[in-house]
Amino acid sequence: MQHNPSTVRAAVYVDTANMYRNGGYRMRYDVLREFASRDGAELVRLNAYVSFDADRARTDPIYEKSTQRFYSLLRDFGYKVLIKEVRWYEDENGKRYGKANADLDLAVDMLLQSEHLDRVLLVTGDGDFTRVITAVQNRGCRVEVVALDNTSSDLRRESDLFISGYLIPDLVPTTNGAPVVIDTPGWGEVGSIVRGTCYFHKLNYGFMRFLRVHGAKLWLTDTQHPDSPYDTAYFHDSNLPDNVDPLHLPSYSHVFQFELAESRHPSGKFEAKNIQMISWMPT
Repeated sequence: MQHNPSTVRAAVYVDTANMYRNGGYRMRYDVLREFASRDGAELVRLNAYVSFDADRARTDPIYEKSTQRFYSLLRDFGYKVLIKEVRWYEDENGKRYGKANADLDLAVDMLLQSEHLDRVLLVTGDGDFTRVITAVQNRGCRVEVVALDNTSSDLRRESDLFISGYLIPDLVPTTNGAPVVIDTPGWGEVGSIVRGTCYFHKLNYGFMRFLRVHGAKLWLTDTQHPDSPYDTAYFHDSNLPDNVDPLHLPSYSHVFQFELAESRHPSGKFEAKNIQMISWMPT
């Protein structure tokens, strides 16, 4: 099939271990794929780097079964699963430890394959990738980063676009493990639970901004613009959690989760209720 030169050629590289350790153990890889292709981009590569402990698999059938199920799920969504086997060593005290770091594999693949790409979505919070981001950018490729908790500030600054995975609609479930009810309102509807940041605060009230859809124009934050993928929700300080000081608002470092209710404020259709702070990223 001949490539359309007007189509963005994109790729996704996922450091699954880093995401799992930092809030992404329930991350939806189908939603990640949808976000990566949000503006009609052609996904040339989808690589997921995983570790596998063969020693444990021989004695732990539950681990073996759940791991293989996860790999199969990734493949069903179109990801190439690149497996790094855990190798076991002993330190000077005779203590056994395992290593299965796929960082080098990911970095090399991303650098080599970027020659044929317009955009890379790197999914990790590991600051060790900062230098490879610069190298890929120097080849004329745009690099976007999605991460969750414990994200390197250098990584955020070096990327062309950084977005917390918590802010991407439905990427990380908001149900906290509770059963999903069939008629639960969808993300962005009254009664739904969404995540966003506080972009305005004055006296005893403010506004949260949240991403409503996987829109192409993520830079278009003015919610009055008809093409903006964002929406806003009014809140009163009395609805803020006790661990949030209103004097620190507005802030793009704090990620909030909240329920959307019909607004009583004349400037908007939503009001944020049951607000929780779920992530904080130091600058």
